[in-house]
Formats: sequence, structure tokens, C-alpha cells
Amino acid sequence: MKRNLTLFTAAMLALALFFALCTGKLYAKSVGSFAEEKRVYLTFDDGPSDRVTPLVLDILKEENVPATFFVVGSQAVSRPYLLKRIVEEGHSIAIHCYDHTYRTIYGSRDALLSDIRRCQSLIASVTGISPSLYRFPGGSFHVREELKQAVKDAGYKAVDWNASCRDEEIKNATPEQLFDAAKATSYDRNRIVLLCHDSTNHTNTAKALPQIIAYYRSRGYAFGKL
Repeated sequence: MKRNLTLFTAAMLALALFFALCTGKLYAKSVGSFAEEKRVYLTFDDGPSDRVTPLVLDILKEENVPATFFVVGSQAVSRPYLLKRIVEEGHSIAIHCYDHTYRTIYGSRDALLSDIRRCQSLIASVTGISPSLYRFPGGSFHVREELKQAVKDAGYKAVDWNASCRDEEIKNATPEQLFDAAKATSYDRNRIVLLCHDSTNHTNTAKALPQIIAYYRSRGYAFGKL
């Protein structure tokens, strides 16, 4: 009887050890997969525009790729159909600013928050969505800490970028130059937030987009929206 009990106890301990090892391996595999996940977020600033935003949306639809649009209120107020289309086609819509005049919006805490809320209110009135995602015009890199804190305290989540097609930096850039910049600034990051623009003078950004998408796909990246 004692011998049987000892064998039973040993068998149960071995079984418990087996499950523990399997669980540990599965956990390690899960964590490893998460750590190695490669994802790119295409983001578009300064739109919408009648000339470029529809081209970008057409390409995203054809490629079945989501994106995030940081809109300018003064651009959007006369183009509600584009705000609606962005949302209806499954993209994220976010706040960039209402008035893209740095001197005005960065003049004070109250001026900045007023500008953000004005843009947020416009988006909500057209789409029914009141976004809290925000991008500082020009990025947060140059913004005073007190203004960054004011935005955070007001409940907004500020997002910058870590790669760019440089369509605001390279004068008269060709689609190929924009594609090369997107590659060069991405490096081998697992998480890429790519800065692009869909305002009216960025037709070549739209033209470069299919090649940019194909490149990230070939590198094993999935596409996400913020």
C-alpha cells in the first residue's frame, strides 16, 4: 500500500512538473512573440485636402491598410465629407490643431488648450467621435514642458513620430525620394510611427505610398492605427 502511494505521489509530482514546464515554455513563447512583433503606423498630418486626402484614402482602401489622420480644423471645416470618409473607412481620426499658427497656439496654456478643444469639437460635430489623441504641430520636441503638462492634465494623449518620409523637409521631393526617406529613417525598429502629410501640396506623398506599404510588408511589418 505504501509502495503504491509512493508511486502515485511520484507520478503526480512528475505530471505537475510537466505542466509547469509546458506552461513556462508557452509563456516564454508568447512573450517572445510579442517582443518581436513588428508594426508600422502610417500617420498623416495637416489635412484634409480635396486634392491629396482622397488619393491617400483610395490607396489605403485598395491596400487594406489602416492609418491615423491628425486633422487641422481650419482645413476640415469646409470638408466634412472627408472627415466622415476617414471614419467610415476604418481609420483613426485625431487632433492636430485648429489654427496651424505656432505663435498663436503656443502663446499660452489657455491658447493651446482652446485650439485643441476647437478642433476636437469640430471633429465630434461631424463624425460623432470626440478624439483625445493629439499631435503637437511641429512635434512636441520644441514645446515647453509646461504646455506638454497642460495637454496631459487635460486628458489628451500626445503622439510624435520616430520616422518620416520627409515630405515637409525635402523641397519638390519626388516619390522615390520620399520612399527612400521613409526607409532610411525607419531603421530596424519594431514599432514605427511614420510621419506623412496629406495637405494639398503633397501629391507625391500619395504617389509614394504604395511603394512604402509594399516595402514594410516585405519586411514583415503589420499595419496598425493609433
